[in-house]
This record gives sequence, structure tokens and C-alpha cells, in this order.
Amino acid sequence: MALGASRSSVLAIVGRQVVLSTVAGIVVGCAAALVATSTMAAVLHGVRPADPLTFASVPLVLFATAVVGSLVPALRATRVDPVRTLRSE
Repeated sequence: MALGASRSSVLAIVGRQVVLSTVAGIVVGCAAALVATSTMAAVLHGVRPADPLTFASVPLVLFATAVVGSLVPALRATRVDPVRTLRSE
């Protein structure tokens, strides 16, 4: 913001970074979970190892948690007075 960024651009930058890193983590995690299903099949009772509902709902919950969790710091960053921040540096 000290270099002329608007509040919306700061939110967009933070949002883009959060979405990209979260999607990358979800893709890697889902791939690892699919690989691990054969190992976990012996300890799962009453649930199929590759349950589609689980593989759909868990990434959605994780994505929503990451977005909401990043919203508070992003909004706080938009409220910072740039002059005051530059003086403290």
C-alpha cells in the first residue's frame, strides 16, 4: 500500500497466493491419499478406501478454511497506514 496499491489489489494479491498454494496442496494431498488407499484399506471399516464423498468434501472444507483463514490478515493489511509503516522501518 505504501507503493500505491489499492485495498482491492492487496486483497487480490493475497487471495491469488492463497488460492494457488491451497489448490497445489489439495492436488498433492489427494494424489497421496489415492496412493495410500491400498495401505489404509485394511484399517477402514464401513468406508470404502476411495470414497467419492470424502474425496470431494474434504478438499472443499480445506479450501474454505484456507480462504477464511487468510481473509483476516489480508483485511488487516489493507487497514495499515502506509506512512506509519514506512516510518517504523
